[in-house]
Amino acid sequence: MENKKKETSIVKKMILAVAGGFIAGFLCLLLREALNGSGGSGVWKVIEAILFQDITATQGIEGLGLFYIIGQLFMRGLQLAIVPLVITSLTLALCSLANPEKLGRIAGKTFITYLCFYAAAASLAGIAAYFVKSMGWFDVNLPSEMATEAVTMDGYNPLVTVVNAVPSNIVSACSTNNTILSVVVIAIILGLCMTAMGSKAEPLKQVIENLNDVVQMFLNFLINKIAPVAIFCMITRTLAVYGVEYIGPTLVWIVTTIVVSLTLVATIYPIGIFLSTRLNPMPFLKKSFKIGLFAAATNSSAATLPLNTKTCTEELGCSEEISSFVLPTGMTINMNGTTAMHMIAVTFIATAAGINVTPTTLATAAFLSICTAVGTPAIPVAGTTMVYVVMSGLGMSSELCMIGYSLVLAMNYLPGMAVITLNVIGDAATNVIVNFKEGVLDKDMYNR
Repeated sequence: MENKKKETSIVKKMILAVAGGFIAGFLCLLLREALNGSGGSGVWKVIEAILFQDITATQGIEGLGLFYIIGQLFMRGLQLAIVPLVITSLTLALCSLANPEKLGRIAGKTFITYLCFYAAAASLAGIAAYFVKSMGWFDVNLPSEMATEAVTMDGYNPLVTVVNAVPSNIVSACSTNNTILSVVVIAIILGLCMTAMGSKAEPLKQVIENLNDVVQMFLNFLINKIAPVAIFCMITRTLAVYGVEYIGPTLVWIVTTIVVSLTLVATIYPIGIFLSTRLNPMPFLKKSFKIGLFAAATNSSAATLPLNTKTCTEELGCSEEISSFVLPTGMTINMNGTTAMHMIAVTFIATAAGINVTPTTLATAAFLSICTAVGTPAIPVAGTTMVYVVMSGLGMSSELCMIGYSLVLAMNYLPGMAVITLNVIGDAATNVIVNFKEGVLDKDMYNR
């Protein structure tokens, strides 16, 4: 009962933080426009310097950036735990699945389910994007003065992800959050080898279990104590810094991405659960709500993993053994929300740049996006940055495409909140399906 009250308290804090952040952010946005319109831009610059200044983009002390600092400390704390979290949780999961035949069976069902959700998300998002484009709602005037603000990354063949999944250096692979797929491979190799060694690997297993406990305690502290304040600061700052001149030309992309993502959450996962298990999907939607809310607030699937695991095992009736494999794996490779966002973003950028988007173009974009999404790091903004890879594969490299891309990057936070929800709830849905197929789902707990 105490854990239930604590969990409810955390959810309430998250809701208040998100709601408070939007209210404060819009008030700051209104204040900014009012001051700039009445000749009080100097006052706003002082407010921005004290609260919202990106202190890494300044030379010397030009501002305090209190909200920026709080948000960055929280996000860096979450990113700090990503590599050890993946290694410990996935290694222990493979150690617990001592039966190689069982491991192969679970892994196969997990990957097939994720792939099906990928295909469903890409298809439906592509249809929605094509419809919005056909209605002329993506026809916007891009501000050419923003061309220099485009932040790009080198394009590459998405199939390189398969080669890069196996690292050549274990230290370098574990030293960055940009090679999480390689970390997963390391964890799988470590777990399988420890399983084959049996009792000889018991001392190492105990060390990894202790490290996992440390990581979980650190994340619980961040989530319970720091997250509400940090989330309030991040949302407020996002709305205060990016004014109407950014929101205007990209509003249609933002609204489309949010609506499509939330629609997919409410359709493909309940339908997938019903078709695969014949279970009533309503308990799943109700219990997974807080998972989506927390993911939206933090904008990180890695940060949501502990809460997702807790909800699946204590409320949805999933076994700890299977959850410890499915969820960390999903956190890394299941980015179907990212793929849905890519479909909409590419259509918006191409249409705004005067490029005709055809169903064939969208099919190619879906393939490229799924390949790149599998290797996308489980950190905020990574999925939006990978839009450029899909653009490169489609030959979208004109100046106007770069302007549209810069706008997508500038206003990624709000649609990202819906996109990440699609990702993490997909992990939970897959977990329920795999547990049911393995015959270990506690149906009484699920329906309770």
